[in-house]
Amino acid sequence: MTAKLRWGILSTANIGLRKVIPAMQKGSTIAVTAIASRDLEKAKKAAASLDIPNVYGSYEELLADPNIDAIYNPLPNQLHVPWTIKAAEAGKHVLCEKPISLTAAEAKTLIEIRARTGVKIGEAFMIRSFHQWLRLRELLDSGRIGDLRSITGYFSYNNVDPNNIRNRPDCGGGGIYDIGCYCIQASRFAFGGQPKRVVACVDRDPEFKTDRLSSAILEFTGGHSIFTCSTQLIPYQRIHFLGTRGRIELEIPFNAPPDRPTRMFIDSTGELSGSGISTEIFPVDDQYTMQGEAFAKAVREGGEVPVSIEDAIGNMAVIDAIYESARTNQWVVPQP
Repeated sequence: MTAKLRWGILSTANIGLRKVIPAMQKGSTIAVTAIASRDLEKAKKAAASLDIPNVYGSYEELLADPNIDAIYNPLPNQLHVPWTIKAAEAGKHVLCEKPISLTAAEAKTLIEIRARTGVKIGEAFMIRSFHQWLRLRELLDSGRIGDLRSITGYFSYNNVDPNNIRNRPDCGGGGIYDIGCYCIQASRFAFGGQPKRVVACVDRDPEFKTDRLSSAILEFTGGHSIFTCSTQLIPYQRIHFLGTRGRIELEIPFNAPPDRPTRMFIDSTGELSGSGISTEIFPVDDQYTMQGEAFAKAVREGGEVPVSIEDAIGNMAVIDAIYESARTNQWVVPQP
């Protein structure tokens, strides 16, 4: 039997404690063996609650552990690249939370690091390993809805806590970095490439200075994607893919629940009453478990991780262009 990939967790960030670590512990090819925090007591508390055997009071100590194969990096956005580099230089494979960086230029620095160290580095867009998104790819490739021409997406929540890192510009806060990146990733995934140009409208919170309401149009060779994201609206998420012969809708596209099935709606008739809609139901599973196992498989078999550095750079180039468009009130071409 192949040994499990041994993971160390870099920090006690909430996303790790509440979602990613418990999910990874359910994986058959994964073992979470250590966790680190700059506050040793926090690390001990997290380790006790999640039954993690090894605890470190610094990130450096965790990276020096020879019994760790891979690192999960859920640090605040501005620390993603620096600590991914440190982990890679310590010989660890790295799964880094999204967005992988604050700019495309910063993300590009990881290419040299990967080449020099020989480790796997991936961006943690868990949707790319999950049932409903893999099925979407199959349906689009098979021509089920004809030619894909339009995508519309929404992703929002309401968080006005000034101490939350999502509302702090010094931590890479703001809606586009946090959730708009999913709409961009989904659009690039579905159309299979980069948008030719983008235009955006961004409203910033007068106190936090982070983007709280953003809308963008992404023009692809084959069609358009339009999305709105917000950190100060009622929680909601939905995405639609419209083609020349049909339509696909994902009910809960990004935060798929781990305790109940997810659903995809396929409309092949255009009947406005909805009578032509068929429903595909996907079994209960945890997309974070599937993400960790897909990454582990890439390490064991020498394949590509679900979201490569190159893919991450493409996403960051679009984020850069959206911010630039909002600043200049112009269409902007994402830099390659």
